[in-house]
Amino acid sequence: MKFLGARLAVGLCLSASSAFAADKVSFGTNWLAEAEHGGYYQAVADGTYAKYGLDVAIVQGGPQANNELLLAAGRLDFYMGGNLLLAFDAVARNVPIVVVAAHFQKDPQMFMSHPGEGLDKWADLPNASQTIIGKEGLVTFYQWMKTAYGFKEENVRPYTFNPGPFIADPHSIQQGYVTSEPFSVEREGHFKPNIFLFADYGYKTYATTVETRADLIASKPDLVQRFVDASTIGWYNYLYGDNTRANALIKKDNPEMTDEQIAFSIGKIKEYGLVDSGDTLKLGVGAMTDERIKDFFDSMVQAGVVKPDVDYKKAYTLQFVDKGVGLDLRPK
Repeated sequence: MKFLGARLAVGLCLSASSAFAADKVSFGTNWLAEAEHGGYYQAVADGTYAKYGLDVAIVQGGPQANNELLLAAGRLDFYMGGNLLLAFDAVARNVPIVVVAAHFQKDPQMFMSHPGEGLDKWADLPNASQTIIGKEGLVTFYQWMKTAYGFKEENVRPYTFNPGPFIADPHSIQQGYVTSEPFSVEREGHFKPNIFLFADYGYKTYATTVETRADLIASKPDLVQRFVDASTIGWYNYLYGDNTRANALIKKDNPEMTDEQIAFSIGKIKEYGLVDSGDTLKLGVGAMTDERIKDFFDSMVQAGVVKPDVDYKKAYTLQFVDKGVGLDLRPK
């Protein structure tokens, strides 16, 4: 009878717990589904979000979407930001959006050059015949490059997301994501370009940030913590575990995505330590530090990208990171 009573008690507890529905959470990305979003799709696919009591809907970004605006308006709970400059800008505009994690320790932005054309070193790049760069990059990281490395604007040409002009001019350089544009060049130009990751030359912003509103942090800190932790575990499992189901979800959301592109992107994420390197080796994926954010802010002020009176500390919080979550999932 005692055994039967215990079983009944357990059953009642399980029934009671299952009666509580998971918290519905919406997470907006900043582009169409791709491997660079893999950790979040992994946490959906393998049930990690569900284990943390979350029912997460991933809302794709893209050329016609503005998920950051939807976050600010309260129509999304979380948003995948690009880098810290966007968070600094939100503070300058008095938009109460806060970075709560950084799942890329390095910004994937880079320059490419043709090998064997006198542009094989970072110091050679200002001598390129043309610098193919988008207008957003021109007013952000390129201003830092001018200040720190002497790049000039005279030879800048607009980047139209077409690798053709770069492929045609062997003395040119082009911006891009290390996880994406080199893949296109290899396929269309039939050569492997030199890659110069900005992060390796002092561009210290975090990227693939998780942002939310200050009011959600204040009212539901446990929800924020669970989303950050589950997303972090998702990234470990995506990089080091079986990511088959996550990739299937990515291709379902973005039918133009191919297995070859996904494999290339994952390879570059690992090769360059975009997600798991530096501070994450001790603090866990998603790590941030005050020192690094201050260093990046100061460099952007010096480059004239950010005004010095911006209270950058309002742009982020360390409340939800640096706890070593998921460290046991990294291969020994």
